Amino acid sequence: MTSKPTLWRPMTQADLLAVGALASLIHPDFPEDDAVFIERLRLYPAGCHVLARGETLAAYVVSHPWIARQPPALNDLLGALPDKPSTYYIHDLALAPAVRGSGAGATIVAQLAALARAEALPTVSLVAVNGSERFWQRQGFATSKVPELEAKLRSYSDDARFMVRALQA
Repeated sequence: MTSKPTLWRPMTQADLLAVGALASLIHPDFPEDDAVFIERLRLYPAGCHVLARGETLAAYVVSHPWIARQPPALNDLLGALPDKPSTYYIHDLALAPAVRGSGAGATIVAQLAALARAEALPTVSLVAVNGSERFWQRQGFATSKVPELEAKLRSYSDDARFMVRALQA
């Protein structure tokens, strides 16, 4: 029987070293500088959460309001959030193997969708990598073909997919 994961909690600056280490382990083909995580936490702390199992960080999520159909490039600093966002963007959801299949991913995605609704945003969007498209489909996301994004998606990987989930009020 799989033990229930610890609840997601807000990310703090003290978590950033562990977040960077977990990112390197889970996404070795998609490296991001620590500055990216530091900036996202500073710009939108409400969208940054971690899940710990004991003393070990087992998962994290980084997300924020953004502009529809314009996902930020990998490893880029934003500078600021848009004045008039039109989507809620999940920048990164990383789960250690020990918590995959536990419901932890679905739990945080539901929390982020509620946050997006509270921000009055009509959609949640993301770039799916590492063969995660099926997970995101189970969370209500669909692949969105946006021709002007093809080059940006290839900068992630050949299997990267831009995905969108419409939210109901």
